[in-house]
Amino acid sequence: MRNRIICLLIIGSVSTNIISGQIATNNVSPVLGKLFNRLVNNYSDNDRIRINDSIDIIIGDYVKSDSIFNSSFKNLRYLGQITSSDSLLKIITWNLVLSSNPGRYFSYLISKQENGKGNRIYKLTSAYREAPVKTDTIYSEKEWYGALYYEIRPFYVKNKKYWILLGIDYGNPDISRKIIDVLSFNPEGSLIFGKKWFASGDMVKYREVFEYASNGMMSLRFSSDSSIVFDHLVPFLPSQQNDRQYYGPDYSYDAYFYKDGIWRLNINVDARNKE
Repeated sequence: MRNRIICLLIIGSVSTNIISGQIATNNVSPVLGKLFNRLVNNYSDNDRIRINDSIDIIIGDYVKSDSIFNSSFKNLRYLGQITSSDSLLKIITWNLVLSSNPGRYFSYLISKQENGKGNRIYKLTSAYREAPVKTDTIYSEKEWYGALYYEIRPFYVKNKKYWILLGIDYGNPDISRKIIDVLSFNPEGSLIFGKKWFASGDMVKYREVFEYASNGMMSLRFSSDSSIVFDHLVPFLPSQQNDRQYYGPDYSYDAYFYKDGIWRLNINVDARNKE
């Protein structure tokens, strides 16, 4: 009960910083920072869920702000905030780790309407899952698999706009995953994740998913608007072939290069060369 009262008081104090569609992020950032720290350091699932509810309410108010594309929260380690270079799309993501139940991903996607009719807000949630994201299908917003996105780039094909997303997934306790995906909108304005663009040999996939040891690190980044460079992953020992919880970088690099409507995989590239 005490924790619930504290959370309600925090929400009440934050609401005073939202005036006429504007939000004073400098005042709200410290509040969110404290809530995220409590979320990480509190070991009761019930308390974590209540704290996360408070975070969700605050961010839900923030994304409705008229100044959403001109502001961001500062110094928040556990909150992802990315805006596309065309300033038409902003994605906010975070995750909730639970001890007795599957964790969850939360995301707000804000799309600026090009017809001047304001912003459209999409709220996405997904439970942790041990199985990898499928590479042979598209996902709707209701089927969103869950990830923390950290890079986004707009991309045009035949006058239609897409966005390439880079993300990370911690849903499996033994395996970390990084994801290259494509985001677009159907004519009704609904989200679509995936596009059959990623060619590896004779196989063409809707997205690329990399799996490696949960205690390891993998680099995945844009090298240019038409190239994505990443660590080449190998097993630690030959006997661990195909067991992804024992995979990590070997200090060589692979890349996807865009050409003629397809992102094609190239093995062993010079990561210093942007093209």
